Formats: sequence, structure tokens, C-alpha cells
Amino acid sequence: MTTDNNLGAGGESGRSLAGRTMIMSGGSRGIGLAIALRAAQDGANIALLAKTAEPHPKLEGTIYTAAEQIEAAGGKALPIVGDVRSEESVAEAVEQTAETFGGIDVVVNNASAIDLSSTEDLPMKKFDLMNSINSRGSFLLAKTAIPHLKVSDAAHVLTLSPPLNLNPAWAGRHLGYTMAKYGMSLVTLGLAEELRGSGVAANSLWPRTTIATAAVNNLLGGEQLMARSRKPEIMAESAWAILTSDPREVTGNFFIDDEVLQARGVTDLSVYAHDPSRPGSVGHGPDDLELDLFLDE
Repeated sequence: MTTDNNLGAGGESGRSLAGRTMIMSGGSRGIGLAIALRAAQDGANIALLAKTAEPHPKLEGTIYTAAEQIEAAGGKALPIVGDVRSEESVAEAVEQTAETFGGIDVVVNNASAIDLSSTEDLPMKKFDLMNSINSRGSFLLAKTAIPHLKVSDAAHVLTLSPPLNLNPAWAGRHLGYTMAKYGMSLVTLGLAEELRGSGVAANSLWPRTTIATAAVNNLLGGEQLMARSRKPEIMAESAWAILTSDPREVTGNFFIDDEVLQARGVTDLSVYAHDPSRPGSVGHGPDDLELDLFLDE
């Protein structure tokens, strides 16, 4: 899944995101918020670009509650109400972030929409939504931040997207969503090569298992699937390891969360089980965790 993996524990005591500035799409809850909170523990500056200014009846958290949690965790937060699909909105968010914190070191493409309908059943409105948020939004946010990233000595673009698995089964199951997520992964593939000489890293991160988030609970499988999922913190720790690596050495990778932690010597992943009574791993018995999309057995 990787090309340049120098994520071992060597020198880890000196790793930190202290004083670094991150701009993230989404982040009001779930995996994005977990990544932001882990960065905040180091004392990072974190700008969140999201539309969630008001509470949702089925989803906890807004951009403002997320900012409060970031500040409480030790970071500095900048909540920006905006739309990652809008060129004007993204430009304003990037400018505001750079002006507030003096630059940008990290871009996290976290915002994503999902609909697993078949091609025949997928409304084009949903197709357009997924592709405009997932593919276009990731491209736009990274593109807009490039001038700032180029002057950072620790520049990373991290996109939450899967390996480019061309097993036809995945496109055959949900073509619209697969196109949208693989579009995000192409951002990693292309930027890693395009920006290699500038010292700007581009990597993707994807979970081995489903992650216990509101999307999994409300859209994919309810409590049964939540019980077979891992906590968002496994993605947060993996993202931290990537974002504190040398961008000139670690770029162009499609990382899987547990592989990142294993490279750092973490062997007990049971702490990340959402259901403590079901701490198993993928492929081992009736209490297995659920393998995530786009990963073959």
C-alpha cells in the first residue's frame, strides 16, 4: 500500500505538531475531529472549514463545539463557516488561516459525502454532491494552500481516501461513490509527484476497519456495525505519525491505519475497539471487526 514508509519509532521523542498550522475540511465530529484533537495535544493551530454552524438533529457537534474541544485539548482553533465546494469560500478560508497563524503547514482533506447506491439508483444530484465535495473539494483545498505549503519546512497534504484498488468489484458495487473516493486518492498520487521537488508531502490514510462514527451509525449499519468498528482515535494516531514525519521522505503513500501503528511498534490494537467485548481483528473468528470498503480480504 505504500511507496516510502519511514514511519518507524526512531526519533519519535522529537516529533511534534507544536506551533504547526493545519487547515482541515470538515472536522466538526468523527475522524476529522479526532485528528484535530490529537494535533491540539501538541499545541497545533487548527482551522476548520465546514458548513456545520448549527446543530444537526441526528449528528452531534458543530464547528464551534469542535473549536471549543480543540482549545480545551491545548491547541488554537479557528472555526470558519464555509463550503469546500466553493472556490471563493476556500480562498477566503486559506487566506484567513494564513493571516491568523502566519502560514499553513498541513492540509487535511477530511470532508466527504457518501451514497452507496447502484448506478441505476443513484440520483445525479447525489453523484454531483459526492464528487464536488470529495474529489473537487480535496483538489481545491490543496491547490489553494500550495503557495503556503511550499514555504513550510514541514508541509503535508493528508487525504482520507483509500488505496487505488482496481478490483472491479468495488466500482461494481457503488460506482458513483468509488469515483468520488478514488478522485481523492488521485489528488495524493498526483500531488506527491508534482510537489516532490518542493518538499511538500502528499499521502492518503484509510482505516483497515469501519470506524465508529455518526456516518456508520446512521447511514451504513447502525449499532451492529458500530460494535464491529474501531474508534476514530486509531485514525488520529496514524495521522499524527504521518504528519510528524519528514515530508521529503514520506510521500506518495496510501497508508492503512493499523499498518502505520505497527510500523511504530504498536502491537495491541484492542484499545481502539469501539465495543470492548469485541476486540478482535479482521479475519480471526466470529467476533471479527468489519473490513472497510475498498480493501480486499
